[in-house]
Amino acid sequence: MAKDLKMCVLLDIYGEIITEKQYEVMDYYYNQDYSLKEISEQLNITRQGVRDAIKRAEQSILESEEKLKLSEKFLANRIKLEKIGVILEEIDTLNNKEVKNSHISNLIKEIADTILELDF
Repeated sequence: MAKDLKMCVLLDIYGEIITEKQYEVMDYYYNQDYSLKEISEQLNITRQGVRDAIKRAEQSILESEEKLKLSEKFLANRIKLEKIGVILEEIDTLNNKEVKNSHISNLIKEIADTILELDF
């Protein structure tokens, strides 16, 4: 299991702002749950080098999130889209016999579902 789900999400969002080596170390550490020793052996660097890379990458990612708040915005938008889905299901139930309204709500629901499935 991941050491820190929040950092995994932040890594997905901000992974492009850190170096390739930092990203590789962070991916091993957070996404693949490697230990510092395993990462150092895999990348042929010292355990301290791995730890330093993680700390620098975490700092860059957290500073970016503090300024941009992209994960908060993503979560807020996801909640809104889920609410849209619930509302559209209620509309479908109420307008079950009205094909036109049902068709429109189905299209909107498809769009909301598609957006929710996007992997950022």
